[in-house]
Amino acid sequence: MTNNKLRIHIKNNHASSGTFPPTIEGEEVFTITEERFRVACERFPAVAEQVEAFIDWDLEHFAESMETADVLVTWNLPTTNLAKVAPQLKLIHIIGAGVEHLCPMDWVPEGVKVVNNRGVHAAKGGEFGLMSVLMLNNRITAIAENQRRANWESLYSSPVAKKTLVVIGVGNIGGAAGQQCARLGMEVIGISRHGKPVEGFNQVLTPKALVEVLPKADFVLMATPLTPETENLLDRQKQALIKPGAGIINVGRSGTMDYEALVENLNRGHFSGAIIDVFDPEPLPADSPLWTTPNLLVTPHISADDGNTYVEMTLGLVFENLERYLKGQELKNLVRPELGY
Repeated sequence: MTNNKLRIHIKNNHASSGTFPPTIEGEEVFTITEERFRVACERFPAVAEQVEAFIDWDLEHFAESMETADVLVTWNLPTTNLAKVAPQLKLIHIIGAGVEHLCPMDWVPEGVKVVNNRGVHAAKGGEFGLMSVLMLNNRITAIAENQRRANWESLYSSPVAKKTLVVIGVGNIGGAAGQQCARLGMEVIGISRHGKPVEGFNQVLTPKALVEVLPKADFVLMATPLTPETENLLDRQKQALIKPGAGIINVGRSGTMDYEALVENLNRGHFSGAIIDVFDPEPLPADSPLWTTPNLLVTPHISADDGNTYVEMTLGLVFENLERYLKGQELKNLVRPELGY
């Protein structure tokens, strides 16, 4: 080992229902292999000369390796006594956008920076959001329900232009989805913690405005991280404010929406349909009522993950931040532990 090189510990996870990724298919998509790391080194040769990596699985060599690690790339980690376990640690890169599984983040040692994968999901997530709006607008969830029952029913719809989409959470995924829908002439209203303008959105407001904008929504798309501020944000009371016949989408986190109320609203026809991509736990248990709720499409948490280039984009972010760190520059995608994202 060359002492003046930054030492990176890469913690891959074997597929398990108790962690991430939960499926064998996901393991292939999210694993950082020696080959994938070598390709990233070729893309960033100046940085590659100054780093070395130890690629591991689960906790097989975690404690030993972290004694000398400067950087950790992972989805999850044992957080107890991290300052003692990893005395040289300077940077943790979480390979997902959400970090709620590591909250509260009072375990982060002083001086250690945490970054996440924001931005990697934008293109795919934006397309999925647009697809979901178009499917709900064209009553595809109801049509699929009719097909299962061999029921021929003419369900007509009109174009989405001039219809209203409320996007709750206008980060990379929600922002991209809103912009895609705006191109089709939809009115797009964003809800964010800061309420700052976002390109392509008609307006962006704070959560206080939900009472005013939800009654206008033809579609509601949830794309917010799970934080103390967003937990159960779309609760029973707020769902009741949404106009009858609206479509509901969640590509953020399950804890931001009351799914029991959602099921009731779908069963009684208050909502025309829903497309839900996030659950707790995952995989969704076979006895969950979500599987059999009418006009509800369950997708297995695949809305924003590019199955071909996820690791490539992730390592691009890792190497970009390594370059910034080596140059003493501010890192991208810094997580604010006090906010949980």
